[in-house]
Amino acid sequence: MKNAELTIIIQKDTESGWYVGQIEEFPAVISQGRTIVELKENLIDALKLLLETQKYQLSNDYNGQKISKRKLQFA
Repeated sequence: MKNAELTIIIQKDTESGWYVGQIEEFPAVISQGRTIVELKENLIDALKLLLETQKYQLSNDYNGQKISKRKLQFA
């Protein structure tokens, strides 16, 4: 995914002062940061890890099977 605009949900923890966030379009992607900038960086890292993990899992799921791949672009 090269250029996509995603929505993040941000909450500030009143006790610690840290920001906690989640990507609305990928609910499994959750992270935290001392600042909103750090939170965004951590969410991007978490999203990359999720996508890499899913790609690896799919590769294993289709191992040995005849498949084809195509690019999908959306706006």
